[in-house]
Amino acid sequence: MTSRTVTLLDVARAAGVSKSTVSDALQGSGRVAEATRNRVRAVAEELGYRPNSAARRLRRSSTGAIGLHLPQTATRLDYYMNLAFGAVARAQEEGFDVVLLAPEGAAGGPVASRVDGLLVIDPEVDDSAVPGLLDAGVPVVTGERYLGPSAAPTGAVVCDNAASLTALLDHVTERGARRPAVLAPAGTSAWATALRTTAASWGQELGVDVALRTVPFAATPGEAEETTLALLRADPAVDAVICAPDGAAPGVLRAAATLGRTVGGASARTGEGSASAHAGGTTPGHAADGTGIPVRTADGTGTHPRAADETGTRPRTLLVASCVDGTATRSAEPPVTAVDLRPAAYGRACAELLCDILAGRTEPDTVRRHAWALETRASTVTPA
Repeated sequence: MTSRTVTLLDVARAAGVSKSTVSDALQGSGRVAEATRNRVRAVAEELGYRPNSAARRLRRSSTGAIGLHLPQTATRLDYYMNLAFGAVARAQEEGFDVVLLAPEGAAGGPVASRVDGLLVIDPEVDDSAVPGLLDAGVPVVTGERYLGPSAAPTGAVVCDNAASLTALLDHVTERGARRPAVLAPAGTSAWATALRTTAASWGQELGVDVALRTVPFAATPGEAEETTLALLRADPAVDAVICAPDGAAPGVLRAAATLGRTVGGASARTGEGSASAHAGGTTPGHAADGTGIPVRTADGTGTHPRAADETGTRPRTLLVASCVDGTATRSAEPPVTAVDLRPAAYGRACAELLCDILAGRTEPDTVRRHAWALETRASTVTPA
């Protein structure tokens, strides 16, 4: 028998094991006893079996399934459900089923050994399952980067989360906000970390003291309401609140109503568009208002109205925005300006990259970018 005719099935028959066991034994993956692994390798060498380079790099698809690991809070959030549906739809186009991995026991567990690849979405450093999944012996694609010390994934699909929060902060500033606040998510995911870091760096760059409050990663509307009430009572000069967690923004609206703050529709209107940020001073598109704070303008004139009541001592208008768009922001009263992260398309992109890697259409270590869009609504749009 020549090397051109020897197959995995030939080796399996000669060694008295299954084809998948041969594949795992030759690639050093899966749970194969050392004695069995040595016997399979000896038989393969005796028969003259030689895998091609692609097979040496990646485990061949043999189970017809890929695993999907989501954050533990995923069941409460529309974002992750939409993402999962997108991933399932794309995987099915390639003939793969999707296995949803339970958080408990996922690392190195039997499910991971029965799939051809894994999708790990928003991996957190303190998620004990993630290191085992990254080291499960199959290709792994992460949705957002993993910031922990474990092995790097085979590929990743990432969003520019710093840019999306910067766009929101620029937007509310252009609409008249002088004292913005950000309800940033706790946690160790790349998304949460980027939002907290960006809220601080944006304020430092522009010389604005951004009121930063940390809320749970999957904060409920009630938790957002409680945090916003405390924030506005302690710091009534806050005139814009950007709420990060999915579905929590209606709580900010309730807090505003409780305190008699008008959401949108009261501060003066500015031109459309945005300008690049510069630290301090006055530059084209920037100026200092009556408070001495540099402000961003779209027309380059450097003038911008102050969002305050008629006494000029305290803003009555509160602009509200969200870092994640969804049913809660679209159906709120008023509808809330938000970043559309396009979760279904994001899920499709993650599954597509994994399928491309499994099929050899894309090399490992590929990172792809996913686009977001800013959806402007009545919570920040002011009347003409």
